Amino acid sequence: MKVALLASPYPLAEGPSPPLGLCYAAAAFEAAGADVRIFDYMVRAWSPEKMEAELSAFGPDVIGTSSVTLNFNAAANLLKIARQLFPEAITIMGGPHVSFDYGNTLTRFPEIDLIVVGEGEATIAELTPVIRDRKAWPGIAGIAFKEGEAVRFTGPRELIGDLDRLPLPARHLLPMSRYLAMGFPASIITSRGCPGKCIFCQGRRMVGSRVRNRDPRRVVDEIESLLAFGFERINFADDFFTSNPRRVRAVCAEIERRNLKFCWTVFARADSVTPELLAQMRHAGCDTIFFGFESGDQEMLDRIGKTITLDRIRRAVADSKAAGMRVFGSFIVGLPGETAETLAASDRFARELGAEYGYHFLVPFPGTDVKEHIGDYDLELLSNNWDEFDANRSIVRTSSLSPQAIEQFVEECYFKEIRQDENRIEREFYKGTLSEADQLRHLGKQKMEIVFGLLSHDLVETAPSFALGNGTPPAAALSQYLAAALNKPLDFVQLSIQQLFDLGYLHFIEKDRQAVWQWR
Repeated sequence: MKVALLASPYPLAEGPSPPLGLCYAAAAFEAAGADVRIFDYMVRAWSPEKMEAELSAFGPDVIGTSSVTLNFNAAANLLKIARQLFPEAITIMGGPHVSFDYGNTLTRFPEIDLIVVGEGEATIAELTPVIRDRKAWPGIAGIAFKEGEAVRFTGPRELIGDLDRLPLPARHLLPMSRYLAMGFPASIITSRGCPGKCIFCQGRRMVGSRVRNRDPRRVVDEIESLLAFGFERINFADDFFTSNPRRVRAVCAEIERRNLKFCWTVFARADSVTPELLAQMRHAGCDTIFFGFESGDQEMLDRIGKTITLDRIRRAVADSKAAGMRVFGSFIVGLPGETAETLAASDRFARELGAEYGYHFLVPFPGTDVKEHIGDYDLELLSNNWDEFDANRSIVRTSSLSPQAIEQFVEECYFKEIRQDENRIEREFYKGTLSEADQLRHLGKQKMEIVFGLLSHDLVETAPSFALGNGTPPAAALSQYLAAALNKPLDFVQLSIQQLFDLGYLHFIEKDRQAVWQWR
């Protein structure tokens, strides 16, 4: 049984890390005895011709993908094209979006044979041996498929009780050097589940309200595997990492026992941290903590089910900063009942806290309370185009605010200041008056744009070969070619390519006295 899993195109500017859910699925297929390949189109260019050539060389029996709402259309279209190219293959899809919209998905995309609903690993283990026998599908819990014109859901599958039974994510199937080149952290989960009742979140319904924890030793085993790949920063992507302080301390103790030195980030609720817990986390390498502030208006926090107070947020931010952590917070705008006054309260609160922060526009994702019961709220959804569900624009209105007014607030109170600062840095860079910190920011931004260009257009693998022994170092020859292709200053490109070469993410092979460049 050959299983091809497709990592669907995703905006690089959104900071993708190696796709954790897809790697868990790949590991489950491997554990069930399948020969698995991941064809990654997140960090490589995609075209129908390229996908056809790669899949033809593999000869899959099953072609699958997963997605969030933002890249659902791209993912579903991959399977649509794959079905046209390989009509005998079984097409399968999973992830949070289709788990809550499987009926519409199967109706709109008849090329998709089957959807895995919810947590997928146990379903994959049972499904893999019989996946080509459609008569067996009705007996497998946790899947949806078409029977004639009707959509059939076989019922929910019980959540996995012991997460330590799961194989580690199959990251060895990914082109990891490309992810390393972007410099974003790799993600890991140490638990699943969230008892929170926030109306805008899918997590509780996707992975349950009871937090299920992994053994700290197993967690740190996975951390060691990520460090072996070359990652220097790891993101603990649990919905609620700090739900159990005793377990957090156990994870920290295991990291320290093995004397592992790396930086890590966590998502936490402000009412779940104490100075003592934060100090232990910081000592074990946690240097950044993310909080969902959501709003600076207490009535709004109560309305959206956040069950936290502004004062508790203030204390958590102060305690985190005192522990030596970098603090980030996220605000959501366009929440039910949002007014100019509640937005102004968020702006005041953001500036008062003294933490780094950003604004996201409310997106009523499938499976969230605010989407499924939107009529109960002072809110109107203005788009059903999943491509617009990216939290970077307003797709809702309230009785007091239009989407334009919501966007104008974010523009005036956030983006305007960011652009002014970026313009200042650009001017001072060319004047030679930048501080060291701002110089690093500027160079980092230039490098990121260069790396994004390399990945999204396959510029390294499509570059010509370069003659060796002519006095021009291979990295310099490649840089000259790429500077023209990217329309970027040569000095920035040379610096970036040399760094990627020195770190081992890029290398060249010698062929007929020519240097042929490749990603490792």
